[in-house]
Amino acid sequence: MSRIRIGAGRVTAEIDEQGAELCSLRYGTEGQPGATELLWQAERAWPWHAPLLFPVIGRMNGDRLRHDGTYYAMPKHGFARDRRFTVARHDATTAVLALRDDAASRRLFPFPFRLTVGYAVEGSRLTVSYSVHNPGPGTLPASLGVHPGFRWPLPGATDKRGHTVLFERPEPAPVRRVEDVLLLPERHPTPVRGRTLRLDGALFTDGAVILEALNSSSLIYSAPGSPRMTLSWHGFQQLALWSPPEADLLCLEPWYGLPSPIGSDGEYAASPGQFHLAAGRSRTFGFGVEVSPAR
Repeated sequence: MSRIRIGAGRVTAEIDEQGAELCSLRYGTEGQPGATELLWQAERAWPWHAPLLFPVIGRMNGDRLRHDGTYYAMPKHGFARDRRFTVARHDATTAVLALRDDAASRRLFPFPFRLTVGYAVEGSRLTVSYSVHNPGPGTLPASLGVHPGFRWPLPGATDKRGHTVLFERPEPAPVRRVEDVLLLPERHPTPVRGRTLRLDGALFTDGAVILEALNSSSLIYSAPGSPRMTLSWHGFQQLALWSPPEADLLCLEPWYGLPSPIGSDGEYAASPGQFHLAAGRSRTFGFGVEVSPAR
């Protein structure tokens, strides 16, 4: 495993070249032993930190993708998280990593693509940019998601009680659920009350909670006595929240795209929520985390 470290000021980050995955986000005085880790550290309950989901989110039915009558094996959440990215640039506060299609990727995904991930740290903020480019010649259908796992309880909190997610705007729309990471057809009343979601492990008994019709482009994840984390995003359309049973982590996941509907076996390009890029076009997305002192 090869990690890149960036940081200045109050926040430092480490990125693994495997999957361009953020694997550490520490808050405190740089280089001091009191710096606090905010990211889940890939323990047994969930062996990831913050995987990048591309070109699918969730699963395809039968773990296979259909294109022009041909089936291709497609792992859960796509293959980008399992591929080694090339480091295009790296200095004290920034890192840019890139992945392009090759013979191995085309056995899973028969489309040319270029995927670039850029990390930057300034003060108490980490900013991540994502660019998907279609070199052509045909249309590129794809989904992209960010899947960071944060500590729950947060550092400084005695237990999981009292943690909240405060959305930028009210979120009254019904939510979706999954079964075996496939999208169920039913819609359920939102657990968000106005702008506030009070976190409880029972929320995730039936798996992830997916805000399909998302109003907000930011949220605050916090608890009394703990650092406040302000997450913001652009270019994404959905947000999923998830925690594995009995695990001390909370995933807050901006998505563009949805898992395959359960029972569906249609053309990949008709999957719900995808973006479609014409030849020569690109699409950009952004995700940021700003950390504030405990109140």
